Amino acid sequence: MSGPRPAATRRWPGIAALLGGVLLLYYGVPIGALLVAQSPAAVLSRLGDPGVLAAAATSLVSASLSTALAVVFGVPLAYWLARTAYRGSGALTAVVVMPLVLPPVVSGLLLLSVVGPDAPLGAAARAIGVPLSRSLAGVVLAQTFVASPFVVLTSKAAFEGVDRELEDAARTLGEGPFRTFRRVTLPLALPGVLAGVTLAFARAIGEFGATLTLAYYPRTMPVEVWVAFSTAGLDAAYPVALVLLCVAVLALASLSALGRLGSIPPR
Repeated sequence: MSGPRPAATRRWPGIAALLGGVLLLYYGVPIGALLVAQSPAAVLSRLGDPGVLAAAATSLVSASLSTALAVVFGVPLAYWLARTAYRGSGALTAVVVMPLVLPPVVSGLLLLSVVGPDAPLGAAARAIGVPLSRSLAGVVLAQTFVASPFVVLTSKAAFEGVDRELEDAARTLGEGPFRTFRRVTLPLALPGVLAGVTLAFARAIGEFGATLTLAYYPRTMPVEVWVAFSTAGLDAAYPVALVLLCVAVLALASLSALGRLGSIPPR
């Protein structure tokens, strides 16, 4: 029979709530300040601005495309990294992490060196009428670079959590590698994969530095906020920032709802 728990152990839930609450306040207070900084009339007036509407549409389209690219290429990479054990796998994971630690402006400069108008690849693409900078393609490339690591790293952790004995059992029952992945591994790892998709979309829709460096046009919502701030000051930027916040919240809520529907097992 165990004795009484130490006082520190008994108090830990309260301490955790207190410390976590401080961070929640640090998140919530600036958001609350943004919500009350401008009147609803000021926000509604900016909603009718063609530039803001175009920026919102560009953000939603580009973030959706970059997230789709992150899934198409990132989930297979995550599975391969999770199921491949050799000396260089750690270095490859470090390459995936690199866009997360680089300043976004530096990421944009790196992309310019590869797909910019003066780079061989960028010049070739521009010659056939598909410019990879100052275009929607440039926005998608920038967002994919900085957002796709969330899909790869989160999915990799989810795949590593799947019991390999279940995969082996499926293989002994005659399932091939792809069918085992599709019918066993992916469904079990799906919550983690969907979490990565949500994080990638959130990162893409809020991306600023790499997008500004590589594309600038068409403007996304973060770039539109920066232009409003740099040309007309804080009061002009607040309504646009609030519109961005509303668009991001609605998009993430829709994505989360779709994720919950996708994770419900069939009856």
